[in-house]
Amino acid sequence: MIIHYSSKFEREYHKLSLAVKKIAEEKEEVFREDPFSPRLKTHKLSGKLKDFWSFSINDKHRIIFEFTSKTEVYFHSVGAHSIYELWD
Repeated sequence: MIIHYSSKFEREYHKLSLAVKKIAEEKEEVFREDPFSPRLKTHKLSGKLKDFWSFSINDKHRIIFEFTSKTEVYFHSVGAHSIYELWD
């Protein structure tokens, strides 16, 4: 799986704690192998984000992404559950 990172994602990622970054890196490895692994809790979003998907880093943090092909995705945003509200 090829992952592209938006500049927004990169800015948000750098603000995360080291502990969350470590878990995020582990989850990204799982994602590269199987974006729909049950460990990720991947789900389609709705409303204004209906073209996007999300997976869980932990109970609080998520990554919002978009499939551009079967082998390529864009990570658009990362953060606490409140990141969904920032897209309004």
